[in-house]
Amino acid sequence: MESILADQSVSISELKANPSAVIEQAEGQPVALLNHNKPVAYIVPAARWEKLLDLLDDIQLARIIKERENEPSVKVDIDAL
Repeated sequence: MESILADQSVSISELKANPSAVIEQAEGQPVALLNHNKPVAYIVPAARWEKLLDLLDDIQLARIIKERENEPSVKVDIDAL
C-alpha cells in the first residue's frame, strides 16, 4: 500500500467533474490525486509551490557554501573593480 502524503484526496473522475470545487475545498492545502485508489499526483497551491521552490534554492545554495567553505580566499581591491 502506498502512503498518501496529503490530508485530502480526490479521484481523477472527481477532479474532471469539477476542478474548481476541488481547489476551493482544499483551502490552500495539497490534495492527492488518486487513480484506482493510488496516488498518481499532488495538486499543490501556487503559493505553496513557490515557497517549496524557494526552499529548494536555499538548500542548494547552502550546499554550495558548505562545499566552498575551505577553499582559499581571494583578496579583492574594491577600488580596482
